Parts: sequence; structure tokens; C-alpha cells
Amino acid sequence: MKINIIGGGPAGLYFAILMKKANPANEITVHERNGPDDTFGWGVVFSGRTLRNLRDADAESHAEITRQFEAWDNVDVVRDDEKISVHGNSFSGVSRLQLLKILQRRAEQLGIAILFRSEINDIESLRADCHLLIGADGINSTVRQRFAEHFGPNLSVRSNRYIWYGTNQLFHGLTLTFRENEAGIFSAHSYKFNQTTSTFIVECDPQTWDQARLAAMNEADTRAYVEQVFAPDLQGQPLLSNNSKWINFILVKNARWAFENVVLIGDALHTAHFSIGSGTKLAMEDAIALATSFQRHDGVNSALIEFESTRKPYIEEYQAAALESMLWFENVRQYKDLSPIELAYSLMTRSGRVDHEELKKRDAEFVEAYEAATS
Repeated sequence: MKINIIGGGPAGLYFAILMKKANPANEITVHERNGPDDTFGWGVVFSGRTLRNLRDADAESHAEITRQFEAWDNVDVVRDDEKISVHGNSFSGVSRLQLLKILQRRAEQLGIAILFRSEINDIESLRADCHLLIGADGINSTVRQRFAEHFGPNLSVRSNRYIWYGTNQLFHGLTLTFRENEAGIFSAHSYKFNQTTSTFIVECDPQTWDQARLAAMNEADTRAYVEQVFAPDLQGQPLLSNNSKWINFILVKNARWAFENVVLIGDALHTAHFSIGSGTKLAMEDAIALATSFQRHDGVNSALIEFESTRKPYIEEYQAAALESMLWFENVRQYKDLSPIELAYSLMTRSGRVDHEELKKRDAEFVEAYEAATS
């Protein structure tokens, strides 16, 4: 089978790896508009379940990825001078660039052609020249745009703004921090992803954004402002920028996932708010699901039908949970009067994926303290 993939991020690379493993005769080319070392963002997060899926799909890359991981079981909720820790969670973080380099090496080892700085302008010609065209080209997917009438995309721009930094201040566990100043409430999502660096994502609602006059600030002034807001947490460490700028989260859905020999995966197909987990996790699991469908079907059409029918219900459920989590952060002002332990409980149960009993299994001591505080 001849396969062209537009997008050399984790989704496209991992699908290429799995298809080449399944049949070395598959002729696979990955077209990536950026260079091999170009990446945006800092760390990515995987759950324990996702790690098991990656191990089963490709033990070789899994072994290398997990050698680079920083693992934790705690979620820390910080407000003012108090920190509440909830244990029993299974997460790991890794540098996005490191992950890409691992997948690039694995793909090249298998004989997959990766064409960097390859901007595809004629998508129609590329799809006519292969049995399968994969649109793994991210949230601004040109493949999705080109065939929009077939995919039926629905893009919802959310109200909150967020900015993605790094820092050398190490957060040992997933840390959710809330700081309030005269402008409003700022939330930070942070975690260590290697021995020297943490991801530090800051989010605020439109009212806070306007009151802080962030639109008028340049890049240096923005960093200085955010560093001041989170000074107790950064402890003198500066924020690190990698094309960091305030953006609105875009919720991506598609009515249909495939068209003839074209299919979308990853952020081109769907997004889920960063507060519930990593889009990289979903992207790589898309690749697993799609590759599995091709192992079960000889024809492209039947494989794409199975991929959508089996994967879509899971994605819809995941996006529904992510929506609840996103709405929690969009309405964070209504939780400002909760006690620290009530705030932590509300956070842990916000998406509906973790209920009281599940939380009790994870950390009975925390639930006992919450019940005592609220009885």
C-alpha cells in the first residue's frame, strides 16, 4: 500500500511506524512543513493506560519514551498559601521535542521517508498518487479545510485565553495553581517533564484578560506580568518562551472522519481541553486505532469505516468530559469562595470521569479529610 501522510507530529509519525511494522512492503512518506527540530509547547502528559497502549503497539519506541519520562501520582491544588495533594493518579510527562525525536528515529529505522520543510499545496494530486492519504496536520489542518464539505468540521473558539510557557522551577506532580490579583483570577497548569524543566500553562477568563490589559503588552512585558502573578510558585525562576502567546482554545469536531481515501487523525480531527490531558495521547491512540483497522481489513474503505465506527464513540465521550473540565475553568470565579479542600475535590471530580467512589479508591485519606471538613 502506498501511504502519504501530511503532518510529521506524533499522530502522523506513529501511524507510519505502526503501518510499516505491520507490513514492511508499505510505501510510506511523511510530509512535514517544519524542520526536524521545530516544535511548539514544552511537555506532554500520558496516563498509565496510554502507556500500556503504546507498549502493546510498539515496544521499541515505548521503551525509549519511558526512559525519558518523569512519573508522578499526585495532583496538587494550590491557592494562597495552602496546597492540597491528591494521590493515586498515574501520569507521566516527557518533552514534546524529545518525543518527536524518538518517533523520527524509529520511523527512519523502519525505512519510512520523512520529508521535512515539505509544504503541500496540491493536496488533490498527492491523494491521487496513493492508496491512503492521512491528514495529521494539526488544528489548522489544510486537509480538513480542503475537504471541509465532506468532513463537516465544527470549530468552536472558546472564551478563555491561555499561554504555554516552560520554567526551570520543578513541579513534582500535576500542579493546579490559582492566584488572584486586582484584574481577576489566573489558573496555572504545571508539571515537570524532565530533570530541569516544567510545563507552565496559564489561563484566564475574558474579564481578567481585559482588566489586566494583556492585549497591550509585548512578549517581554507579558512574561514579566505573569511571573509577578505567580511569583510565590516560580520562586525566582523565570518563565521560558517558545513562541509563547495568548490564544483561545479551539474545540474541533468533525461530522465525518473520512472521505474516499482520505482520513483525519489527531488535532486535525478532534481536540480536547488541556486541563483533562494531552492531545498527543489522543493523537497516538488514533494512530493505533487506525492501524488496527487496517490489520483487520484489506480494503481502504472498510478500514476507514471501522476506524470511525469504533473510535468515534470513545472520542465523543472523552470530549464530553473535557468540555465539563473546560467549563469548570471558564467559570472558575464561582469556585473562589470554596475552602482549599473543597476546591481540590471540585477539581478532581469536575469532568465526571472521577466520582466520589473512584476518588476514594485513589486516595482514601483525602476523601476522609474532605468528608470531615464538609460534614
